[in-house]
Amino acid sequence: MSENDIALTAHLMRRAGFGADRDQLEAMAAKGYEQIVEDLVDPDAAGVPEVDRELLFRYYPNLENPAPIPQGRSHYLYHLINSPRQLEEKMTLFWHTLFATGYAKVDNTTELVRQMEIFRTYGLGSYRDLLVALAKNPAMIYWLDNNYNHKDEPNENWGRELLELFSMGQGNYTEKDVFECARAFTGWTIRHKIPRAPLGRFLWGFQYNPDDHDDSEKEFLGQRGNFNGEDVIDIIVRQPATARFIARHLYNFFVADEVQVPAWLHSPPRDAVAVNIIADAFVNSDYQMKDTLRVLLNSDFFKEARFTKVKSPADVVVGVCRMVGDFKFPKPGLQLISEETSYQGQALLDPPSVEGWHFGHEWIDSGALVRRVNFAADRFSNIRLPGIESIIDRIKAQRVVSPADLVDACLDLIGPLEVGEDTRQELVTLAGQRGELSWDTEESCASSAQRVGDLLALIGSSREFQFC
Repeated sequence: MSENDIALTAHLMRRAGFGADRDQLEAMAAKGYEQIVEDLVDPDAAGVPEVDRELLFRYYPNLENPAPIPQGRSHYLYHLINSPRQLEEKMTLFWHTLFATGYAKVDNTTELVRQMEIFRTYGLGSYRDLLVALAKNPAMIYWLDNNYNHKDEPNENWGRELLELFSMGQGNYTEKDVFECARAFTGWTIRHKIPRAPLGRFLWGFQYNPDDHDDSEKEFLGQRGNFNGEDVIDIIVRQPATARFIARHLYNFFVADEVQVPAWLHSPPRDAVAVNIIADAFVNSDYQMKDTLRVLLNSDFFKEARFTKVKSPADVVVGVCRMVGDFKFPKPGLQLISEETSYQGQALLDPPSVEGWHFGHEWIDSGALVRRVNFAADRFSNIRLPGIESIIDRIKAQRVVSPADLVDACLDLIGPLEVGEDTRQELVTLAGQRGELSWDTEESCASSAQRVGDLLALIGSSREFQFC
């Protein structure tokens, strides 16, 4: 296989997952690019197993029904790091970003974890079915106050965000549409539950209360009828604005950073042709996400968009852990590592608002950048981690001795990572301060191995490593 095959596969796995080590890249590249995409978008057909939750709960029984938010993040991060279904898991992050629901208000970690399971179940399936499932999800109902949406006193919060942030975007509906949408969802609420004291939170559940539902005629997006919530969702999904809105979100998440969502009403897409291709695939597939993503991931505009996106904190933490082989097995420290994305600016299961997180260069401020750099450098310099051991073994087998060859080998095996010539020359200079490597004796092998780890840490600290 060619170097370009490996580089293209690495690009695919950074975007459609959280990266892969060289052994995994070589095994996947041997299948061919289109087959890799097929395995990603349809893991059931490919026979890809789910993450081993029984193993997780055996060592962390409190994560089966997590109570404090750090336990919920531990549950989620373990899936991100270990799930063989990388695109399925990446889509949970995509939908969590779009349908932002936070612990700050919900105050029920287990229900947030259950919402992530909705994203796993429906995230690569029908967008219409996903919207219906979320409209019945207790965490979402509570987050956007639909439990206060009554026949005689409609609450517009869920209806407004469904139209503005979850489907169509600003400028494509009226205030009357918001009100009529809210009326259609009256009676969709949370069933009565046992008070949490003294045993903690109990599971919530969806309840439809027909006596509280407004079953009179409604006029919504130009159509009249005795609409309920599912009828409204059917109308929303068929709107051309919905296809464009979801397509632009997919482009922003998988291809290249866009301006922030509030500016979309006045700012055209970065690549209108690409967004239209995604939108057409969305409509032509009857709003099936796996078919839409198949078109996106096989497109030239996706293949050519390498290192055009700033890594999110989740990309940094999960990608580094996957690369170095850390937390493949439940061990002490999982909760500490699960909080790392929060320190870098992305508190999983607790987005800052219903708008979610701002992507792109806003991920990198002075404090977050230092944290990102230190996290990557700390893991890459640890030569006892299995992923780093594997890189060292490959470099040793190649008998790499010169500083320039060492830099090129490390850039290749950690990515392949493309860096500017100034960055490469700086790395060569630093790698050459201790002369050439030697693999002749046990002592020299140990010294050279640590030099590989030190250089990998420097690469993890580079500007180029912040992009995917």
